[in-house]
Amino acid sequence: MVYLSDLWLPILISAVLVFAASSVMHMFLTYHRSDYQKLPNEEKLMEAMRKEGVPPGNYIFPCPASPRDMSSPEMVEKYKKGPVGMINVLPPGPPMMPKHLASWFGFCLVISVTAAYLAGRTLSGGEEYLTVFRVSGTAAFLGYALGNIPSSIWRGQLWGTTLKHVLDGLVYALLTAGVFGWLWPQ
Repeated sequence: MVYLSDLWLPILISAVLVFAASSVMHMFLTYHRSDYQKLPNEEKLMEAMRKEGVPPGNYIFPCPASPRDMSSPEMVEKYKKGPVGMINVLPPGPPMMPKHLASWFGFCLVISVTAAYLAGRTLSGGEEYLTVFRVSGTAAFLGYALGNIPSSIWRGQLWGTTLKHVLDGLVYALLTAGVFGWLWPQ
């Protein structure tokens, strides 16, 4: 067993590397630019939402009054007529990038701590690089990659977008695994 306190360096370095890699992937590589599309008549829709005073929150439309109401003839007709969707409404104002980036780095730390905990509880000091790589990489992959799949299953996110996030998660997991394998206590 390896104590979590002995793994502070790989935890920190892996979180920093993933943060840096994700910055490069999202700012300089172009494959995520197609993840979102602009709505037709965006300004008209935004004005209608402002007029209605839609507060920040998560919305589904059409929205049944209860689960039983989903199969009522009226709701079925609304579903057929469309559009059907989900929308997240954020508070007005520009994106709070420092807050989002700090939260993302915190998430990277949580994944690295989780990978460290699992590897530390299942492996001993002096383990081979590849053994540490497999255990810590699997834990990191679970955290970074697979958590996005329900967005396609339940929220209608395009599967292509989800696949891109899963591939990003694989890169992040490989970076995490490499750092843990490299800095594993002897």
